[in-house]
Amino acid sequence: MIRIAVDAMGSDEYPLPDVAGSVMAAREYGVEVILVGDEALISPVLQAQNPGNLPIRVVHAPEMMTMEDKGDALVLKARHKDSRNSMAVGMDLVKNGEADAFVTAGNTGAAWVTAFFRLGRLRGVSKPALAVIFPTAKGHTVVLDIGANPDCEPENLLQFAKMGSVYAEKVRGVTNPRVGVVSNGEEEGKGNKLVREATPLLKESGLNFVGNVEGKDVIGGAVDVAVTDGFTGNVILKTSEAISKLIIDKIKSSIKGGGLLANIGGLLIKPALSSLKNLLDPSKEGAAPLLGINGLVFIGHGRSNAEAIKNAVRVAKDAVASGVLDSIRENFKA
Repeated sequence: MIRIAVDAMGSDEYPLPDVAGSVMAAREYGVEVILVGDEALISPVLQAQNPGNLPIRVVHAPEMMTMEDKGDALVLKARHKDSRNSMAVGMDLVKNGEADAFVTAGNTGAAWVTAFFRLGRLRGVSKPALAVIFPTAKGHTVVLDIGANPDCEPENLLQFAKMGSVYAEKVRGVTNPRVGVVSNGEEEGKGNKLVREATPLLKESGLNFVGNVEGKDVIGGAVDVAVTDGFTGNVILKTSEAISKLIIDKIKSSIKGGGLLANIGGLLIKPALSSLKNLLDPSKEGAAPLLGINGLVFIGHGRSNAEAIKNAVRVAKDAVASGVLDSIRENFKA
């Protein structure tokens, strides 16, 4: 049975969404869930979910990472061998072979630093990258990096492309994934210095590299993997989330303020609106993989609800079952 460690102290409303989502995941996906965090807080919430005989257990971690942890204090909590915060304890379970993957909805920076120090990088990877699955006109696209590395070198984009391509193939089921580099123009030679210098590396990589892609091409489904630096990727992510929310809110507002006929029309198109909302809802993916770490780590949004946590566990389970970590190792070894 696949074992997923979940940071029960990760979400903004911990531990309720983290525990409730984990119980849902254990029930629906047949995985063993290890809840990591303050047992005194977790246990009553867990019992209230009526877990019965589900394979769920609690590993006590009396401390937690917060948004206030920065600089040297963060590094100390991330790397000290005796750290007892939920991220450190959870990742140690992965490192020691007691869990197959770790899921957290906690501080992204803290998760990145903790993974870096406790699990280490894969050989050949200089900067682990956070990947997100974007909905597109033709399906989905893996976009990385989306915030872990604001400053990148051309070699980093090449590494992102390799990892993203393996992830798209093994976990998403895409054959020979098309890879593009995010730029301000489709023509070769367009883009900033990073894009121009990364292009020849990508062309010679053996990947299915299709060249530069603009933002509209990513959303249009022109590629299966889009690589960029973490600064640009994070801007794309946050802008896309805001536009998605704006569209849904404006449609709802127009229907409510449009009188009787608009309200009747709203009822008629309600199934279509629900489908659109599901397409744009980030909780459906649950969490983004931190690729390049010597272990499977998935980071969700702090605002994650139980549904998002459940889906994060599903994504982690699929990654474990696919053997994607070993495939990335082999790719860089070759």
